[in-house]
Amino acid sequence: MECKYFGECGACRVYEDGYEGQLKDKLKLNKERFSLFYKEDISVFKSPDSHYRSRSEFKIWHIGDDIHYGMNHHEHKGVVLVEDCPQVNEFIYKLMPKLLVSIRKKDIGFRLFGADFLSSVSGEIVVSLIYHRKLDEYWQEKATEIANELGIYIIGRSRKQKLIVGQDYITESLNIDSEVYRFKYIENSFTQPNSKVNEQMISWSLKSLSDCGGDLLELYCGAGNFTIPFAKKFNKVLATEIAKPSIVAAKENMLLNDVENIEFVRMSVEEFVEGLDGKKEFRRMNEIDIDSYNINTIFVDPPRSGMDEASCRFASRHDNILYISCNPETLVRDLEILAETHDVIDMALFDQFPYTHHVEMGVKLVKR
Repeated sequence: MECKYFGECGACRVYEDGYEGQLKDKLKLNKERFSLFYKEDISVFKSPDSHYRSRSEFKIWHIGDDIHYGMNHHEHKGVVLVEDCPQVNEFIYKLMPKLLVSIRKKDIGFRLFGADFLSSVSGEIVVSLIYHRKLDEYWQEKATEIANELGIYIIGRSRKQKLIVGQDYITESLNIDSEVYRFKYIENSFTQPNSKVNEQMISWSLKSLSDCGGDLLELYCGAGNFTIPFAKKFNKVLATEIAKPSIVAAKENMLLNDVENIEFVRMSVEEFVEGLDGKKEFRRMNEIDIDSYNINTIFVDPPRSGMDEASCRFASRHDNILYISCNPETLVRDLEILAETHDVIDMALFDQFPYTHHVEMGVKLVKR
């Protein structure tokens, strides 16, 4: 990837030896990091080296009467003004300059301080414009004109206010092992930022659990990114998620993909474990017939904080564990518990965030 802001913009921090160089460094680091648990080769899944992000956030910086996109300086020296960003996918890349021109022309840049982009692989885009002022009818009129002219959806956000021009979601299509899955992605909610690597993560996960059979328990299911494809490989899937918007989207994604064998429960992992163990009663679990499930496999994709000890102990009860981690440091901590009862039989590195130190790791564990 060629970028004129390397060395200044904080979005990329590892770039001296190009894409292959930064990937080699990541692999070396993580081989050493996980050497106590796994001695074999770690599978590596590459990202495109440019235009890989389908979700991105930019500051809007005001200089006089003009506005610019901005990113934090990598040494915390204020803001770097950017005209473009080769990280973002081609659709966002082409839209960025046009959008600024339209905002200036329609005069809706006053107290605008952020622009967030969410795009599908087919070019459907939602842009969230974030303000330090209340938005009025004039803003809605002009934003509607911009949306129509540029063929996008626009969300106006300010304190306790959300105005929707068109719709607040896109419909993404993921090609997993020659099968297409469709997902509703809602703006301002979590989605995987790198669609190509996401497809590879799901494909690897499906292959990792292809011989497990029975039913699956999934913790931290989000909007069903993994859940929906898993449902076609297992008899039944029981999935938990704490965020209400994600659960709503997950149920809609079931319908989009003609899937019926998933039961979603809106609970934190900690509550779910307490409920299963009878430590507390939760009304949200009353409709779950847990005895009807034949679960010997668990899938977890926790936030950066990883799992707590009780959740790790709970996961250890299952024969097969598949763990996707966005933070290798907390994964190491959790593996210290999981490896007491399980062997790591496969590991993968997914380069979800090129030119940074961040990676996603996949681990398959089998009970001894």
